[in-house]
Amino acid sequence: MSNTSLEIQLKTLPNQPGVYQYFDSDGKILYIGKAKNLKKRVSSYFNKQHDYGKTRVLVKKIATIKHIVVDTETDALLLENNLIKKYQPRYNVMLKDDKSYPWICIKNERFPRVFSTRRVIKDGSEYFGPYTSMKTVSTLLNLIKGLFQLRTCNYDLSQEKIDANKYKVCLEYHLGNCKGACEGYETETEYHANIDAIKEILKGNFKDSLSQFKQQMKDYAEDMQFEEAQKIKEKIEVLENYQSKSTIVNPKISNVDVFSIVSDESYGYINFLQLSYGSIIRSHTLEIKKKLQETDVELLELAITELRQRFNSKSKEIYVPFKVNIGEHIKTTIPKLGDKKHILDLSLRNAKYYRMERFKQVKITDPDRHVNRIMAQMKADLRLSEEPRHIECFDNSNIQGTNPVAACVVFKDGKPSKKDYRHFNIKTVEGPDDFASMEEVVFRRYKRLLDEDQPLPQLIVIDGGKGQLSSALKSLDVLGLRGKIAIIGIAKRLEELFYPDDPIPLYLDKKSETLKIIQQLRNEAHRFGIEHHRNKRSKSALNTELETIPGIGEKTVVELLKTFKSARRVSNAKLDELEDAVGKSKADKIYNYYHN
Repeated sequence: MSNTSLEIQLKTLPNQPGVYQYFDSDGKILYIGKAKNLKKRVSSYFNKQHDYGKTRVLVKKIATIKHIVVDTETDALLLENNLIKKYQPRYNVMLKDDKSYPWICIKNERFPRVFSTRRVIKDGSEYFGPYTSMKTVSTLLNLIKGLFQLRTCNYDLSQEKIDANKYKVCLEYHLGNCKGACEGYETETEYHANIDAIKEILKGNFKDSLSQFKQQMKDYAEDMQFEEAQKIKEKIEVLENYQSKSTIVNPKISNVDVFSIVSDESYGYINFLQLSYGSIIRSHTLEIKKKLQETDVELLELAITELRQRFNSKSKEIYVPFKVNIGEHIKTTIPKLGDKKHILDLSLRNAKYYRMERFKQVKITDPDRHVNRIMAQMKADLRLSEEPRHIECFDNSNIQGTNPVAACVVFKDGKPSKKDYRHFNIKTVEGPDDFASMEEVVFRRYKRLLDEDQPLPQLIVIDGGKGQLSSALKSLDVLGLRGKIAIIGIAKRLEELFYPDDPIPLYLDKKSETLKIIQQLRNEAHRFGIEHHRNKRSKSALNTELETIPGIGEKTVVELLKTFKSARRVSNAKLDELEDAVGKSKADKIYNYYHN
């Protein structure tokens, strides 16, 4: 489709709320979006430069634009959600319907049964849920069973069949778990009073049931029926115990949905809590893969609509961490303190825990996705132009004085690549001069990589502050690499990250994975450098020791090292091996020196 055709389509878009759909030249749907103002929103795709690659590719592929006008933004949000799930366009985040959540069913019967199911049948029965955990369902059903005597059989308990003595009471009646409605021992009115109480409990309202049981206990006590009163007392204790465990905030907070979000470069994690009378009656976290660098606001708006639809929420108020636009019929609260803030913080904590668990799972089951996420996060955190797949870190601190050395460690895809580690003996610097040493090793390292046409890193980390960073930059300038490789310095004390030509350091979150990888780089470089320095000192000390053996001169030492490679091997050599190398006379002197 020509640009002229697209321009005409853009000009004819209305200034009304609605949903827009992008199609490619083959008529395949690419993307579905919602808009407060269709003309403004759709035109923005074509009027500005897009930094994100996928968005640029999407715009290039658009051949046809279709739109659906609706009355309100809420309608647009719901329509967008349903169309995305129906067509699953390539450039939209995917929202998958999960039909397998458990529900609690109150069956549409004369004497309703209460049971769990994963199938919702539209036969007039009432369904509570869906619940995200079968454990919650089991707990509630056990609570109900302990409080109320309900039938578990699936007989058709019509009045005609009961009057005709069609059924006989079963073992459940004799155990006291059922009151025998099948033989007319319990009326429909009595039974439905219990069902009404169960419905309130499933909504999180314990107040009415507690009041009812307390009145029953009082009545039994007044009638001297103390055994029955004791049974009711036990039920009250069960209900109060369950209530105390399930109520986590003010019971006045009821019929409220709570949403929070944490995100990284690739995914958004949205937690949903549903509250009734201060109790959390539902918790679910939705993971959404980003497609076009969607913002937290965009992801949260999409997720709120999806989760409320998925769990059939009718709550009139939601708590969120920031302003969202999901329609005028829902009250939006951004809590700042008190019980409301407490519950929002709890939701955020759930989202963070879920994200951490997903990291652990992904690390084991999908290492590539784990690496991709970390690389994308490092690119964003460190303000880099490309992902730091290949990082090199230099260290020559704390090993000044004798035998000056430096270390270069290499990380690839966020992990140590030990075969690429390199040691450097400082050659051009006299005395302990950290800055000049850093200048030398950085020059030697990248001069060699350039000469050998080896791949260069995307990031260089210098263990040190501004001075060390400036020294490394001098070498990059000489080699013409400044601006081609990102370089930062990390100062030890406060974990400050220094950038070239920027006097203000960057401070990363102490718990961030990016900082942990940089710290691991720095520690590994330090360990590798110290190890080399220690070996060099030991070798030097051993060489000196050979020269101190009486009657052994420099030429003999050279011969010994040529044969045995190290002073340690000389000290452990047998007498005949020494004789073969330097003759009997000198061999006796060396052997006696080490063995006497």
